[in-house]
This record gives sequence, structure tokens and C-alpha cells, in this order.
Amino acid sequence: MYSDSTRRLYSRKSNGLYRHRLTLEGSQGINVSIAGQDYLSFCSNDYLGLANHPELIEAVCEGSHQYGVGAGSSHLIIGHHTSHHKLEEMLANFTGFPRALLFSSGYMANAGVVTTLVGRGDEIYSDKLNHASLNDAAMLSRAKWIRYPHLDLAILEKRLSVSQANCKLVITDAVFSMDGDIAPVAELLALCEKYNAWLLLDDAHGFGVLGDQGQGIVSHFNFNSPRIIYMATLGKAAGVSGAFVAGQEVVIETLIQYARSYIYTTAMPPLLSYTLLKSLVLIKREGWRRKKLIQLTEHLKKELQLLRWNLLPSDTPIQPVIIGGNSEVMQVSNALQERGILIPAIRPPTVPKNSARLRISLSAAHSTKDIERLAAVLRELE
Repeated sequence: MYSDSTRRLYSRKSNGLYRHRLTLEGSQGINVSIAGQDYLSFCSNDYLGLANHPELIEAVCEGSHQYGVGAGSSHLIIGHHTSHHKLEEMLANFTGFPRALLFSSGYMANAGVVTTLVGRGDEIYSDKLNHASLNDAAMLSRAKWIRYPHLDLAILEKRLSVSQANCKLVITDAVFSMDGDIAPVAELLALCEKYNAWLLLDDAHGFGVLGDQGQGIVSHFNFNSPRIIYMATLGKAAGVSGAFVAGQEVVIETLIQYARSYIYTTAMPPLLSYTLLKSLVLIKREGWRRKKLIQLTEHLKKELQLLRWNLLPSDTPIQPVIIGGNSEVMQVSNALQERGILIPAIRPPTVPKNSARLRISLSAAHSTKDIERLAAVLRELE
């Protein structure tokens, strides 16, 4: 009965791809405790250091007193609370779109958008390094799924130019989660306008980090368009949980009526929406966090002059060091852990074969001394 699963698990172990969970004994942050040991962490997507912010903790307590714990129902039955509604309005205003819609996760948001807007007879154009949630959404949609090489806009245009599909959707990470590079959104939008396509931007790693006030990739490039459908998560830079989609009125209303991952699930706890209202205030008010992230990123790139390993070019808090082999990257990650530093070893299928890497994630809560400690240990291990 379990023979196939057993073989699959054995294969994953023998290829150096088996994954293990680390169990934190306290709150998320740059200093964490696991099994009684303290570590300096470069693992989290808590880019602004808000996950353990005292004002958010206070907001959670206030929200629980006002709204209780659970939403109790889906949004379309009786689970849509005033905190959800206020947050949607605030997110729309913050990102510069007419409307926004909350989802329980980025995975569910991408599934909802893609499967609602395209189907049989339509076409999806997808960067090969897109997040798994976009890939899975494309498969679920039953539309023709066309993948183009990473950031290769010439190939993308060639494929768009011969399309006869009634509805075309280009989907892309805004900040690619494993490489840390930024999509050429202006050029992508120009192609979508030329060939009459929608553009879905997954800004999971840009929201809160990019833009003058952290509004994300659209603000970063200082433009907007009715063709853009914008998705961002609220569990990374925003420090809490959930996701949202922002766009035109007709897009949001269509999602409310047809997106199965929105309709057929219980709404996120309203106390979290209440907390996110405070998180948005902090993102706008405390611009020093984004400035510090930029400074830390530049300091790391200057310090990390490695001889054998390759630090990918990235101007975001995601700083990948390419190691190559699966066993070697695990050896380096384990050696770092023995020295009190946590950095995840990212292996296939998350990244292409022979490109296993250390994915360094920076936070505004880190210090220059933390960066220097990390760089010294990596140089020692190289």
C-alpha cells in the first residue's frame, strides 16, 4: 500500500534532497532558539523586523477582544468583518489600485486569480523561475501554459506575437524568491499592452520593501495600468499573515464571484486583519527600516568577496550564494549551524539542478556586526 511512497522518500534521501523542519522555541526574529541552542538567523522573510513588533502584539490583543479568535465562516456567508473591509480599503489606497481583496495566503490568491481569469482555450505566459504557486495555478487553470526562459523578453514577445488566444495572461514574480532579482515590469507591461494581455505581478518579496513607502514593485517603477493585477503577501515584510489581490473594480468583483480559493474557505481571523492595519501604519511611518535594509545589503555584498562560491547579483534583501551540489550545500549549511548561524540550503526542485544555494535573507533587525560575523564564517568555510 505504501511501497510507492516509500520508494519516493528513499529516492529523495539518497539524492540529498530530504527536508527537515526546524522548530523554534520562541518568537520569530534574527536571534532564535532551537532545541535549547541560540542562533543568528538569516532564514526569515521578516524583512522589516515586524513579526515580533510590540505594537503588533498589542494590536493582536486588542483585535482578539473586539473580534474574538476565528472568523467563523467564509467571506460570502458571514465571515467578512469590519477589520477585513477596512484593511482591503487601506491596501487599495496604499498600493494605488481601485480595489483590493484579501486571501488567506499568497498560494490561494494566485490560484484564485489565474483559475478565474483564464481557462480552456486561453494562454498563460510564465517565467521559468516563477514561484510554485504560480506554476500550480497555471496547471489548475486548464489554459495553455507557455514558459519562457528567465527574463527573456525576446522569447516572450515571439510567443505572444503568434498567439491566437482570446485571453492572454502573463504571470511573473516581481522579486524572484530564490535569485533576488527584480522583474523588468515596465518592459513586461509594454508587451502586454502591445499584445492585449493581462499582467499578474506576484510581489510577495517586494511589498513593504520596494517603493518610497513600501508600496511595492508598482511604486518602485512609478507607474500603474488597468492591465496589472497585483498580488502581495502579508506574512513577510508586513510581519503577520495572509495576502491580497489589488486591481480594477471588474477584476475584484469577478474574483469575489468566481475565485474558488476565496469563496470556499473560512476567512482569515479578523484579529489578524486588525493587526495588519497597524502593520501598514508602521510600514509607512518607519521608512528607516527600508533604508537600513539597503545599507545592510550593500554592506553584505562588499564583505562577501568569495573566491570559490558565487554571490548572485541582487539589490534586494534576498542574497543567494551558489554552492552547486546538493551534498556540498548541506555540508556548508550544517557547518554554519554548528557555528551558531542559520542559513537554509535551497536545493532542487526549488531551484534548477546544480544550482543548490545558501539563501541569505536580510532583515532590518540585523546589524552590521551580524553581517561581518556571517561573512567571516563563510570565508572560513570556503
